[in-house]
Amino acid sequence: MKQSFDRIRTWDSRSQAHSSVDKNLRQALSEMDKLKDKLSLTGAVIEKAAYIYRKAIEKKLVKGRSIQGLVAACVYAACRDTETPRTLGDVANGINIRRKDVARCYRLIFRELDLKVPVADPINGIPRIASSIGLGEKTKRKAVEILRKAKKIGVVAGKDPTGLAAAALYLACITEGGNKTQKEISEASGVTEVTIRNRCAGLRVFLEKQD
Repeated sequence: MKQSFDRIRTWDSRSQAHSSVDKNLRQALSEMDKLKDKLSLTGAVIEKAAYIYRKAIEKKLVKGRSIQGLVAACVYAACRDTETPRTLGDVANGINIRRKDVARCYRLIFRELDLKVPVADPINGIPRIASSIGLGEKTKRKAVEILRKAKKIGVVAGKDPTGLAAAALYLACITEGGNKTQKEISEASGVTEVTIRNRCAGLRVFLEKQD
């Protein structure tokens, strides 16, 4: 990990380190380093986030904007690019700013940098949510089964992947006799109980048709 950050920091090592841009980049890298530990991110995610931040600097998107907001947006974009299951809420909490501020900055860089972000697979979010609240393998397997069936007929298209993962886990809890509430799964996943209820309703309709 130290080698990864050394490579990132060499990007500004050839120039004088006294300009506002250099200071901005160094502070941004420091914030990313903290987020890496808080969110248990890989070096690949942080390197991608740093690359996106450099592009934001080149486009002059950092002027007059919060470094923390842009850092959080770049980290979130990197998570999506690498299909690392972290929500906007996870990143916002990790850097201690409002979720809507991260969302605003993310929309900005997504639009101005023309980011090509792959559609995340909701199944990838199941292990993290399940492990954080102690759900067993049987429940996880059932949630994966629900989502795989739903994907085959296009039920998941256009839906937030983390919300779908949370809803599938809640339905799996009910099916397998689990004792986790919507509130517990909401807190573990970073999505609202309303989102879980809405996604559960859609998945239930699908499951009933399949029975």
